[in-house]
Amino acid sequence: MAAVKTPAALGFRMPAEWEPQEAVWLSWPRNRASWPGQFRPVPYAFAEIVAQISRFQAVRINAATPLQARARGLCAKAGADLTRVTFYNHPTNDAWCRDHGPIFVKNDRTGEVAVTDWAYNAWGDKYPPYDLDNKIPPSIAKKLRLRRFVNDMILEGGSIDVNGKGLLLTSEQCLLNQNRNPHLSREQIERNLKDYLGVKTVLWVGDGIIGDDTDGHIDDITRFFRSDGFITCIEPNRRDPNHKILAENLERLRGFRTPAGRKFDLVELPMPKPFGFKGQQVPASYANFLVINGAVLVPQFRQKKRDAEALEIVGHCFPGREAIGIDCYHLIWGLGTLHCISQQQPAAGIK
Repeated sequence: MAAVKTPAALGFRMPAEWEPQEAVWLSWPRNRASWPGQFRPVPYAFAEIVAQISRFQAVRINAATPLQARARGLCAKAGADLTRVTFYNHPTNDAWCRDHGPIFVKNDRTGEVAVTDWAYNAWGDKYPPYDLDNKIPPSIAKKLRLRRFVNDMILEGGSIDVNGKGLLLTSEQCLLNQNRNPHLSREQIERNLKDYLGVKTVLWVGDGIIGDDTDGHIDDITRFFRSDGFITCIEPNRRDPNHKILAENLERLRGFRTPAGRKFDLVELPMPKPFGFKGQQVPASYANFLVINGAVLVPQFRQKKRDAEALEIVGHCFPGREAIGIDCYHLIWGLGTLHCISQQQPAAGIK
């Protein structure tokens, strides 16, 4: 009996976020417990994000039918181009599409886009139930008639970042956490990532930022901004607990080498001033930006000076794209922002 070929063996790879996209997927917010005492403004924040993305490309939204009329109305009031917005009757438990949605891969030879469907346990079983969220990848694959590759390893989209040319960046705190895949070794995890996402090398940083309930997602710490460059968070204040974490990660990044043996270009990105509620610091990070066709959306936290600095730095990393600041003050009370709520779908076809 012939062995089942992996996506990588069939020629699929996960494209970088800056490559052409067909759409961005969101899951409409419905779980008030995710924003305790802060839920009321959240749908309005989502609608503003939909409006901005729809200026450039299609937006596809997972939302149970009873949620759709109000959601569509809010998007319209926010100025969204509704000809580019499609709602799908895909009920969810929560709104974090980056983590429960599919991770798309593409075959450059044929132009085919497919879905990789990984197991999901709500960040180490922290927030059950998540049964509906686990149905999102197969529902999207079925609706769009895309090939689906299933892997029973637990993996969230926010825990990885790729450069589209064989490199994947992740954190030890998350992928090696005992609440994810305790039965898998580091080498086995790397093999799954290589076989299903088409990467050649996995680069590891250490821990994530304070307040991050995902156990150190990379999209709050460090991102590729081109195939040989990282944009990474720093915290100069030595009294801030994030200082040591981010300094150690910066040292690792300085030690990494490209496949050609060169150092990576490093762009340093400031952290927002710490804030939170009831003694809990929220994981606010400017690294949680979202790259789309023609633009990059950058979280803003009502900190005028640092917001402006971050918007300029991120915008400079993506020349030719409009840098758009998005007020994420309310979103972050749910412990995530722009990248956490979205998942890009690459454009099909041959370049």
